[in-house]
Amino acid sequence: MRPYPINFVSIVIPVYNEEDSLPELLRRTEAACAQLHHPYEIVLVDDGSRDDSAHILEQAASRPDSPVVAVILNRNYGQHAAIMAGFEQCKGDVVITLDADLQNPPEEIPRLVAQAELGYDVVATVRNNRQDSALRRWPSKLINLAVQRSTGVAMSDYGCMLRAYRRTIVDAMLACRERSTFIPILANSFARHTTEILVNHAEREHGDSKYSPMRLINLMFDLVTCMTTTPLRLLSIIGFGMAALGVLFAVALVFLRLAFGAGWAGGGTFVLFAVLFVFTGGQFIGMGLLGEYLGRMYSDVRARPRFFIEKVLRSQPASPVSVATIDGLTSTSSDRVHP
Repeated sequence: MRPYPINFVSIVIPVYNEEDSLPELLRRTEAACAQLHHPYEIVLVDDGSRDDSAHILEQAASRPDSPVVAVILNRNYGQHAAIMAGFEQCKGDVVITLDADLQNPPEEIPRLVAQAELGYDVVATVRNNRQDSALRRWPSKLINLAVQRSTGVAMSDYGCMLRAYRRTIVDAMLACRERSTFIPILANSFARHTTEILVNHAEREHGDSKYSPMRLINLMFDLVTCMTTTPLRLLSIIGFGMAALGVLFAVALVFLRLAFGAGWAGGGTFVLFAVLFVFTGGQFIGMGLLGEYLGRMYSDVRARPRFFIEKVLRSQPASPVSVATIDGLTSTSSDRVHP
């Protein structure tokens, strides 16, 4: 693994109804990026917010020489689609993703850039002393375990979006056109060298989590079906196992019927009902998984855009300084405002 030269750093932040936390987010993110030894930009993607978030981003991007780039989507497409929209607009050699709720502190950005400079393709993070409730932590652990088993990439915290990606990894992800995308897993499928670092985790100060129970269920299906065919293989294995057990159970029923008569288990009626229910449940599970895959294939065949950008705002460079000579004195004027 060789050191990776970095000339420009991009920070991509999806925003959805975060008007209360945005001023503090902008202040802390710019302060953290000021510690970098590289030029940088902060790409904030408004994911169809219904509050004043988009207006705040537009104001931040309109400041003279502002590092903020405001990407405004026309409606809500989801966190990962918003990040992909930010990937299309950013130009950094290293791209760092960050949530807007300030639970993952922006002050960790220089550490991620330093790790990326060592040559890692993906720098992931693990939330230390996670502040979420148990109802969020335990399902997250189960999902992380399932993802590790399905993908073979041993990472501890796929739910933390504070991550750094090399430019080549970002370009590879943009070349993938599937609609259901889970960025950490997709990035790891292209990465050769990955690492994890511990980062702090804070309580949410403003608003509530944007992941409702239904969104978490949708995310779970995305994780299970969008990156691997392992569920289909497991379904086949379970199907063969159930068929073999069914044959053995049928043989046992015949043997017990001949040996002890029909009265030993109510004529076998309840046993047959139990077997029927087990097989029917297995069939419905299989049909549900197949339906998920077929639904995603249908979405890909339609080839609808993953998102639609309404507008992109970047800070305009200040006007050049003009020099005028009056009565032998030289005066300068500029539109730039210095602090």
